[in-house]
Amino acid sequence: MLGRAIRSMDVMVHSSTFLLPKLHQPGHTPAKNYALVVLNQNLPRFMPRLWTHAKLRICADGGANRIFDEMFQLTNEQDYERVRNRYIPEIIEGDMDSIRPEVKRFYSSQGSQISDKSHNQETTDLHKCISRIHRSTSDHEKTNLCVLVTGALGGRFDHEAANINILYLFSDMRIVLLSDDCLIRLLPKTHKHDIYIESSVEGPHCGLFPVGAPSGSTTTTGLKWNLSEAKMRFGSMISTSNIVHAEKVTVQSDADLLWTISLRNLT
Repeated sequence: MLGRAIRSMDVMVHSSTFLLPKLHQPGHTPAKNYALVVLNQNLPRFMPRLWTHAKLRICADGGANRIFDEMFQLTNEQDYERVRNRYIPEIIEGDMDSIRPEVKRFYSSQGSQISDKSHNQETTDLHKCISRIHRSTSDHEKTNLCVLVTGALGGRFDHEAANINILYLFSDMRIVLLSDDCLIRLLPKTHKHDIYIESSVEGPHCGLFPVGAPSGSTTTTGLKWNLSEAKMRFGSMISTSNIVHAEKVTVQSDADLLWTISLRNLT
């Protein structure tokens, strides 16, 4: 018999309350601080909602073009210039090969910090943005920070793979990759996971799978097809096209897993 007690695994709590209006936040999860990173893909239809939740907004290079060109179409306002002047990112970071000159001039004149990293061609613009947030956030603050990334899914698959790799490179941070259709987050093997489902904005379709290393044992609750000490790996079984069946999904695994869930038609 072991002479010391074995500490139970800590629980990491997840929810998608950032997809809800700011005035309709549930009480089952602690309030989070959000940072928003905008990549150079079409903005999701719920972008104004994400912007409102975020305390820090960073455009990754050409992501600034998207805010400049597309934000007005996602609001119910009639005054184009008023909308453009309202949605000003705090920082624009990247190698500056995609941002248009007039967009760069406009945001610079509005007070946005322009961080030209054209000397660094070894990392993606998303990596540069997440690195900035990582460096400027203490370990204590990281536990209450969630980084939302738009434009991370869709388009070229090599870009998607690089964006998913960011979840693993910065696994000590909560990062959510978003598109109009779904979200992806990493569930580190160091924790048990309680995922609270916001059924008005997400689900029911979901998936759970390992990337980079197989899982020898994964157990879930709250799904239509739950896993019980299941083995998962590419080339064998992975959990796709599953269905959430409860308000809370729990996951415990011996491997880092990606969790994905469909998003409803948000506006």
